Amino acid sequence: MEKIKLLKVEYLPKVLEQGILYVSEEFGIAGHLCPCGCENKIMTPIEPSEWSFKEVKNKPTLYPSIGNWQLPCRSHYWITNGNIEWSHDWSEEEIIAGREAEARKRQAYYDDLESKQVRKSIFRRVLDWFLKLLSN
Repeated sequence: MEKIKLLKVEYLPKVLEQGILYVSEEFGIAGHLCPCGCENKIMTPIEPSEWSFKEVKNKPTLYPSIGNWQLPCRSHYWITNGNIEWSHDWSEEEIIAGREAEARKRQAYYDDLESKQVRKSIFRRVLDWFLKLLSN
């Protein structure tokens, strides 16, 4: 099992070092070099519909796994408590199913967000109407 260190930054550097997960919480992005050694930069957006980031005792965790299916190395791994945990290479069917599941998750997140905004705006209009009645 390999290790990856956490470095919190405001901006991700142009040149990344192997074995470091750079995290900009301000801009909601994490970046690192692929741990397989291919030197590709891996960028993961940190937001509710993409990856989540947590830190315990300066050891980073990104969830869910990172599958670099578009790269020649096709590496697939988890970053958990500062460790790189390798997973198996997915078949094309698994990749397609995974992408579809991610798209459904993303769509459900945004649908729920939109629904909450609509409910809030209706509540706000009723509250405004009621407050206007009280002021008369």
